[in-house]
Amino acid sequence: MKVTLSFETTSSDDVSIMVDALRASTTITLALNNFKRIIPCFTPEEAFSLKDKYDGIIAGERGGKMIEGFDIGNSPEIVENYKSDKENLILTTSNGTRILKNMNSTVLVGCMINAKAVAETSCRIANDHIDIVMAGVRGNFALEDFLASGEIIYWICQNLEEYELSDYAKAALLASRDYESLKDGFYNSISGKRLTELNYEKDIECCSSKNLSDNVAIYKNDELVLIKD
Repeated sequence: MKVTLSFETTSSDDVSIMVDALRASTTITLALNNFKRIIPCFTPEEAFSLKDKYDGIIAGERGGKMIEGFDIGNSPEIVENYKSDKENLILTTSNGTRILKNMNSTVLVGCMINAKAVAETSCRIANDHIDIVMAGVRGNFALEDFLASGEIIYWICQNLEEYELSDYAKAALLASRDYESLKDGFYNSISGKRLTELNYEKDIECCSSKNLSDNVAIYKNDELVLIKD
């Protein structure tokens, strides 16, 4: 199995894992505890129009801050604990949701809290190439995505007898092995510092935690849903 690491655009037409560790991937993973489907969109205006179409809750952020008029922000802690009788969550974020449509492959969503589960799923459904795709921050490298990708790559390696890692994937794997340094990287990354300033330290703690969830989202028909065995 070929295992690679990419930035923003996938190099695989087989299986890709989108990683936006702070916070979209984590929010999506935990939101599937409470919502049947998540509809990612790309502008606040689109989110407002989809709210009526899908009778859903709208969630999202720009620059880490909740968008005015939205029901909730892009906070995994808040989304997980949000009580609603609605089945649909419409989500727009600065980074993760914008790159989903550009992937011509089977797309899963990965992060620290489902690293083991998404790795196992990717190994089960892939034919010959798993590509982990870092969302980054506004077109720039994001340390937390690199570290979370390394954790996912670790679990992929645990599930395969034979694999070929790209050098970029090897670097992420090595960087993720010291968990205390990994957590420090989450808090001291550009995104981590911004979220700390906005009083979202609990979100950073959640997003840097290992294997809290077995949920794995798959992107198909412009929706994110739990993948079925």
